[in-house]
Amino acid sequence: MDTQVRKDEDRSRYELLLDGEVVGVADFHDTGDALVFPHTEIDLAHRGKGLGEILVRAAMDDVRAQDRTVVPTCWFVREFLDAHPDYADLRAA
Repeated sequence: MDTQVRKDEDRSRYELLLDGEVVGVADFHDTGDALVFPHTEIDLAHRGKGLGEILVRAAMDDVRAQDRTVVPTCWFVREFLDAHPDYADLRAA
């Protein structure tokens, strides 16, 4: 199982590819200071395999590399940040 996460600026989302096929997305809106994450989804056939965490972790790492913050309106992103204190500094004030 080969996974890759890429940022699609034109579609304002991060995409999770599994063996070259897009199987998950994390949508975002750029507000200038922060990225708002309203929706994250993994294809039904691929749920329960930890792919959502792979997608969100890569997105958060990219946000950190840009020295930006996150507004987690998506429940999955919010729970990821709550469960991983090492990413708490990314949460917008």
